[in-house]
Amino acid sequence: MNYNSKVIVEKSRLEGVVKISGAKNSSLRLLAASLLTEETVELSNFPNGLLDVKIHLDMLEVLGKKYEAKGDYVKITEVAGNSITTLKWDERSIRNTLLILGALTARFGEGRVPLPGGCKLGERKYDLHVMLLERLGAKVWEEDDYLCAKSDGRLVGTDIFLSMRSTGATENAIICGSLAKGTTTVWNPHIRPEILDLIDMLRKMGAKIEVFGQKCIQITGCENLVGVKHSVIPDNMEALTWAIGSVITGGDVEILDFPYEHLEIPLVYLRESGMKLYRGDNSLLVRGGNAYPVEISTGPYPGINSDMQPIIAVYGAMCQGESKIVDLRFPGRYGYAEELAKMGMKYDVQGDLLVIHGGKQLEGARVKALDLRAGIALLLAGMTATGQTIIESAWQIGRGYEHLESKLEGLGVKIKVDDNI
Repeated sequence: MNYNSKVIVEKSRLEGVVKISGAKNSSLRLLAASLLTEETVELSNFPNGLLDVKIHLDMLEVLGKKYEAKGDYVKITEVAGNSITTLKWDERSIRNTLLILGALTARFGEGRVPLPGGCKLGERKYDLHVMLLERLGAKVWEEDDYLCAKSDGRLVGTDIFLSMRSTGATENAIICGSLAKGTTTVWNPHIRPEILDLIDMLRKMGAKIEVFGQKCIQITGCENLVGVKHSVIPDNMEALTWAIGSVITGGDVEILDFPYEHLEIPLVYLRESGMKLYRGDNSLLVRGGNAYPVEISTGPYPGINSDMQPIIAVYGAMCQGESKIVDLRFPGRYGYAEELAKMGMKYDVQGDLLVIHGGKQLEGARVKALDLRAGIALLLAGMTATGQTIIESAWQIGRGYEHLESKLEGLGVKIKVDDNI
């Protein structure tokens, strides 16, 4: 799926078996952490097929790494004598460059990366990343559309107080602290599966990290980290997507490698809202069910992640009755609702609350994937709609769903990827 791709989907019923790929959000963090060592890093259950992953691997090559990718495995090595600290990158960027900056500064004492999204510092919330790098002894500034950091020798461990439970800032503090001199304590961290996966890999590399729940994380820095072999956790967003898709299409899907322990609270809501699910040893069987109205608010893990709310909104659109969603983390993140409205979904926004008036049959339309999660929500909606749904900017979905076309076809979905419509 390339940047010109459009997806055509028709009314379908999900039926069959599907295996969850490695987590996108975890994989990108692990790739950033691979910059902390000159030794070999090997990752299995790795989603090489994701667009964002391919971009990150190419970024590593610019920074003096080499990689061999095959199937769900990647091996990352480093060019001898490498000391590249500037990420020269003119193609589409990803927000993970902030973690790349942290890793470069921690290892080499300096780093330069393109501003994420090409935005200026005041237009996106980089403040926590800037704060933590400065707290650790680095100077941070903007220069020619680059975000730059430099320290006088090694970073120095300190107390880092996060004003909000930020996933990215927590990860960057852990990455930087792993090579900092002394102890770094991250207060008010965001503890979630992807962060624990990062910690697990860094521990294997020699980092000394202790987690005290949502209270704090303590990192005792090392002078060097070693190579590692690590298996990526399954993607909980993909798992939830197939589960919800099974219900709204009246399907029958067995989801292999389902990370049940990472989705316990969302599944409580969905089970009480009509999802029929059966837990196996290493899978979840979702035998359709009848979607009933849902009322959710997003929040830090283990609650409902903000990324989940667009697909839960589609679930609500299938219900007879009124569903309510409030995104406490990113208020007003409801742009996808305007696209779903083109398919017939009725909704209104009351302050920070999205109210969905469900039960209306959706109709195929030409819509646009505004971002990754909006895109997969439109795809799910298209499976329930009469006629054809054409999704523009479908490359957004390919950022987070590996082998999407083949997996959907394996589940009986009528789908076509086309570059010329």
